[in-house]
Amino acid sequence: MDIHEFQAKQLFAQFGIPVPKGKEIKNARAAEKWAAALETSVYVVKAQIHAGGRGKAGGVKITKNAEEVPGLAQELIGKTLVTHQTGPKGRKVRRLLIEEGAGIAKELYLSLLVDRDSGCPTFIASTEGGMDIEEVAEQTPEKVLKESIDPAVGFQAHNGRNLAFALGLPDLEPAVVKPFFQMLENLYRLFMEKNAAMLEINPLVITTDKRLVALDGKVSFDDSALYKHPDVQKFRDLHEEDPMEIEAGKHNLNYVKLDGDIGCMVNGAGLAMATMDVIKLAGSEPANFLDVGGGATKETVAAGFRILLKDKKVKGIFINIFGGIVRCERIAHGVIEAAKEVGIKLPVVVRLQGTNAEEGRKLLAESGLKVEGVADLWEAAQRIVALRKKKK
Repeated sequence: MDIHEFQAKQLFAQFGIPVPKGKEIKNARAAEKWAAALETSVYVVKAQIHAGGRGKAGGVKITKNAEEVPGLAQELIGKTLVTHQTGPKGRKVRRLLIEEGAGIAKELYLSLLVDRDSGCPTFIASTEGGMDIEEVAEQTPEKVLKESIDPAVGFQAHNGRNLAFALGLPDLEPAVVKPFFQMLENLYRLFMEKNAAMLEINPLVITTDKRLVALDGKVSFDDSALYKHPDVQKFRDLHEEDPMEIEAGKHNLNYVKLDGDIGCMVNGAGLAMATMDVIKLAGSEPANFLDVGGGATKETVAAGFRILLKDKKVKGIFINIFGGIVRCERIAHGVIEAAKEVGIKLPVVVRLQGTNAEEGRKLLAESGLKVEGVADLWEAAQRIVALRKKKK
């Protein structure tokens, strides 16, 4: 689960990580009141959406005049921002963060996530703050620094020293070295206590008066651990999530919307990835990633089917089930039930293999529905693509 920048900074402040003084704002009148109360020489008005690249898209405004803040707020609220992370549809701005500016002497990059190679929480840092870290890693990989934390012992002083010296802080600004150590320890504590998936500060700035400040903040959480944190659950903003992904979550389905026109329903993440690949190989594009799980039931399959049919971009449906734990005749029952409930006007190909696959294919054939059962994966992919093109 992702949260907004202002929410991330609330968490940072709770864990002793310095942030600019700021407040969430939802309208121009509130912006006027807050600007009048905020004692600063520079006002920063930031659109709050779950996407990066807001500044380049015109979602960050800076002014030295408090009287201009309401107008800037009015300009941003209701605006649709299109960034490299939102896709062409963009995201509508419903709230803002208005905060004090900072005198910037140096920008750094800092994040904390689980490194899959080491299996440990790992700090990633760079002297190239304010830039996309992917761009830095591609063009100057030597400027991306890593420091893994052994979860058995937690954050240690030597971890802080390693990063501080690698970033050149003792030479650049000795006064911030100890605060930097404390910030790293606090970030690690936040990461572990709240079951975060990723913490990012970009940029982390050294100010002209020799302070460290998290000028931007991004936090995402492990969905599987949200039940432990009611306070974090309150941060969820359903406006920032796809309605079909929300619906899938209610049925414990793993769903991600994509840009193609072949709807996919598969049991198992690995098989789902292979299914999307084979659809592309057959000459079309997947419309989604939908994993109903290894223990899929008739009910979850029916729910998945309904979600796929709600996507207006979907022009054909490919169901690919390998019956290991799950029995294929149960999947067939789910497909039949959902198809009868919502009515099928799209071509549907179902590939069943494994436990009771023949029984499942027989049920589909005898259902009277326009659903084709195919045993071979490549044949099934070619068939759904051919039916999709024929429908055009």
